[in-house]
Amino acid sequence: MLALFDLDNTLIDRRSGLEEWARCFAQSRSLPLSAAVVISERLRDRAYPADLAEVGTALGLTDPERDLWREYVEGMAGAARCLPGAERGLRELRRAGWTLGIATNGGGDIQRAKLASAGLVPFFDGVCVSEEAGARKPARRFFEIAAIKCGADLGAGGWMVGDNPETDIEGGRAAGLRTMWIAAGRQWPTGVRSPDVVVADVAEATAVLSALAL
Repeated sequence: MLALFDLDNTLIDRRSGLEEWARCFAQSRSLPLSAAVVISERLRDRAYPADLAEVGTALGLTDPERDLWREYVEGMAGAARCLPGAERGLRELRRAGWTLGIATNGGGDIQRAKLASAGLVPFFDGVCVSEEAGARKPARRFFEIAAIKCGADLGAGGWMVGDNPETDIEGGRAAGLRTMWIAAGRQWPTGVRSPDVVVADVAEATAVLSALAL
């Protein structure tokens, strides 16, 4: 059985990692504490080289875009931490015979760097990053590519596990997958079709999938 996992705020704590990097970056440039808040807010939902360039401009920095991006990639990789229970749960799924894949939007260099730094690479049969795939969640094509990278057939079904109602849950459902939403203390948006399963965190998500294999 195939299970695709989102990366940021599903398997790794991107929010805390971004805040940590923003504080370190501001300190390294002797910027005020408020600069770390600006960085975190501007990069909260997404980060590509152009986004780093905009942050640099807002903070009055003159670093070239490529240098800011490289510093961001290295810093975020260093700050990448698995959410509690992620490694143990993924290990159990592997032992149970699940085919596991990463299905994440973002840049290939940053997402792969975080995966490697967090020690997650060995758990997955395939990694699909939107920049490399030429398609983004919630597009069905993205999920087709993700399944292929895992050596699986999307038509055979499976699961999409993630924290984003639109890209992970709506996208996964439209692609024919069952869906599992990681709530992380949030309520499901009103007026939006519910996922198949709602869980508190990745530890519960992997436990539910493990139970299905029994």
